[in-house]
Amino acid sequence: MNLQDIITKLGLKMLTSVESDLSTIKPACGYTSDLLSCVMAGAPKKSIWITLQAHGNIIAVATLLDLAAVIITESATPDETTIEKANEEGVVLLSTSLPTYAVVGQLWEMGLRTADTNQPCS
Repeated sequence: MNLQDIITKLGLKMLTSVESDLSTIKPACGYTSDLLSCVMAGAPKKSIWITLQAHGNIIAVATLLDLAAVIITESATPDETTIEKANEEGVVLLSTSLPTYAVVGQLWEMGLRTADTNQPCS
């Protein structure tokens, strides 16, 4: 499964301008939390982060962890400065009106899993 498949199947809105072909991005797994410290400690590299946070600090975390994408839920909307920073850093920001729980459930049904604590995501 690739990022373009996920965007299409979940009806996600693209918030950033991405130059790469999204069908070549294959997320390793999924992670959800709204606490930045938990994300930094637990989200594997190349994962998709699902959150309702929409402030500028999510870009720093996504960049630090080299995430495949960030899905912002519940119609939370980042400001223009956050979107601009995401564009500068190459962070894929996506948005949906769905609740976090629904997005995670749909991703699970599509086959995206969490990292096994004993095995790296891949």
